[in-house]
Amino acid sequence: MQIPPLERILLVDDEADIRQIARLALEALGGFQVRECASGLAAPDAVLEFEPQLILMDVMMPGQDGAETLKVLRATAGLPQPPIVFMTAKVQPQEVSTFRHLGALDVIAKPFDPMTLAHTVRRIWESQDR
Repeated sequence: MQIPPLERILLVDDEADIRQIARLALEALGGFQVRECASGLAAPDAVLEFEPQLILMDVMMPGQDGAETLKVLRATAGLPQPPIVFMTAKVQPQEVSTFRHLGALDVIAKPFDPMTLAHTVRRIWESQDR
């Protein structure tokens, strides 16, 4: 089955500066349509409204972290189920393994390079097994 082109990305991160840099990089260099979400708690509503094809999500967020948000998104009936890629400084092999076991498609290390972020996201998207 051919994977459709990636167009819509939901960016979930509690840090406004990170969201701004990532959004600019993804839109300007990748041509993606990006919607920002400032917390894991707000993510289900954003997914329902925006219907992203992919979610880029921070792991360490106050209130509800990325791992818990992933679990909530997956357990919510009727909610679109796009792949989730974590963006985090927690990139030790055992941490990455844990995130993948939870259901993350992949992990992008923070700090990320804004000049290569769109390419990295597109590579992850195109390499998924569907």
